[in-house]
Amino acid sequence: MKKPVLLLLFLILLKHLQAQTVLPFEEIIYGRKDGTALTMLRLKPTVRSNDKAIVMVISGAWNSSYYQTTRPETLKDSKDLYTDKGFTVFEVIVGSQQRFAIPDQVEDVKRAVRYIRYNAKKLGFDPGLIGITGYSAGGHLSLAVATADEKIDNTSDDSVDHVSSRVQAVAVLFPPSNFIDWDGKGFNLINTIDLQRSSQVFGAFDFRKWNDSARSYDPISDTSARNKIGKAISPFYSVSSDDPPVFIIHGDADNVVPLQQSEAIIAKFKKAGVTNNLIIKKGIGHDIDGMQPELKQFADWFEKYLK
Repeated sequence: MKKPVLLLLFLILLKHLQAQTVLPFEEIIYGRKDGTALTMLRLKPTVRSNDKAIVMVISGAWNSSYYQTTRPETLKDSKDLYTDKGFTVFEVIVGSQQRFAIPDQVEDVKRAVRYIRYNAKKLGFDPGLIGITGYSAGGHLSLAVATADEKIDNTSDDSVDHVSSRVQAVAVLFPPSNFIDWDGKGFNLINTIDLQRSSQVFGAFDFRKWNDSARSYDPISDTSARNKIGKAISPFYSVSSDDPPVFIIHGDADNVVPLQQSEAIIAKFKKAGVTNNLIIKKGIGHDIDGMQPELKQFADWFEKYLK
């Protein structure tokens, strides 16, 4: 019985060492909520720093985990795309949808941006040169933060809240952008609970409000109230002329997030006069591997617009 256990421990150690070999990292606590810590990985440049930072939002189907950030594939992507070109990367973990809905996750990413900006000198980059990236749900959260109105809480006891959560450039893959009109024909994803459950994303849309008398969070079931939140978390409705440059890559065979989601928000960016670029990959679905070699252009985008 000892041999299988020892073998398992050896494999776990080997995997950890492999991850460290790909790219060393430092884990940072960027905030705390409900008795838990919010963490991210800091990946230092492997060449001379260009003074620019990339916030990489780790989230698939609005799930985020330490395992996702430390996978050798994830670390290798950060290395090949960014740290080998002088960027400092922050792989941000947010509260996952089984317990935290999308509005909570958006606030987590804003907190992460504020934290790294507040500590920019110590972390080794220019606080005015922060880009954001993510894939799928991570792309949605990136756009949600990038298009959000600036709100700084100068009354907070936490100095981190006194700085901006604005980013200066965005580059994402196949992001959801409009939950109120999912398919371009008026299909509302917000109130389709059965579909959310069958797609295993119900927790992302399990909106709740604080009940002070009961000291608990109560579910929000009212359709109009849910639609209001759904609109607030849809970047499509927050586009404005002061948004940062946006680069999106999306496949025309994507059966998870419709291509229309990217086409519609890009059209909105164009109308607002926001610098933008959309690459449509022919015959490619919801697949990161299928985004090559265009994905390599993300670093060029950040190099150009973080200045």
